[in-house]
Amino acid sequence: MTTTPTMSELRRQSTERMRPSVRSARRRDTWHVVQSGSGRPLVLLHGIGMSSVVWTPVMPYLAPTRRVLAFDIAGFGKTPPLLHRIPPTVPHLVDALVYSLRDLDVELPVDIAGNSLGGWMALEAARRGVARTALAISPAGLWERRPPWHVSRLFRLLRIGATRFPKFLEAIVRRPALRELALTVPISPGTRRMPVGEAVQIIRDLAGSRAFETTLEHTRSPLSARDIRVPVTVAFGDRDRIITRSARGRDALPAHTRWLEPRGWGHVPMWTDPAGVAALILESAS
Repeated sequence: MTTTPTMSELRRQSTERMRPSVRSARRRDTWHVVQSGSGRPLVLLHGIGMSSVVWTPVMPYLAPTRRVLAFDIAGFGKTPPLLHRIPPTVPHLVDALVYSLRDLDVELPVDIAGNSLGGWMALEAARRGVARTALAISPAGLWERRPPWHVSRLFRLLRIGATRFPKFLEAIVRRPALRELALTVPISPGTRRMPVGEAVQIIRDLAGSRAFETTLEHTRSPLSARDIRVPVTVAFGDRDRIITRSARGRDALPAHTRWLEPRGWGHVPMWTDPAGVAALILESAS
């Protein structure tokens, strides 16, 4: 005989979904975070090889109405990698994010917006009840069986360039025309408008990533998130050359997902259209 669960049982089940696994619970270090503004918390997550710096141009548009928390994901920026041989899979990264949010006294669920790897994390957080709303900009993980063949090759090539020839790449991105040429595919068309200091920081973040190779290796399996119940928005720019159309599988997401294709956006559009990105974040998290 089937019985209807009580309200207390439903709350317990929801709490269990948000609780990190026992294996991942050994990792309790708080991630490095850049905060600004006040109001209802809003979490921002970057892509592989980057850091919270990618949200710098967007945060001034968000801070007037929200408490913005831009994290460095484990192994990137100023946050150390996961310890105790815990592989940096997306579920384990979300476990660590939950600890960081609890250390900061952020009540869950919370609004989350992410780009690329961070977009995948936002969707996983929504699946587990950690996210109140989720916005995924150019999210990874929606491919059918494996990433497009060019993705790992391109990222590895960029990584080699950043680690072996950092001064050369920094010199390139200091010049607007060369910066546009070098960063149109991995970032977005329009990168000539990026501040020089932030363009240089992209190279330094990529070179200094302590978990680049292991994270790339452990984020190849596809995402399955059809059971998400909260509001979800996915946005792929029409000039994204990293996650191509064949790797944008809607079948992995629930039917209520809002799917957008903003014009002129590349894979990382925060520098080329910060106002547009901020407006979409605020709309999706309303």
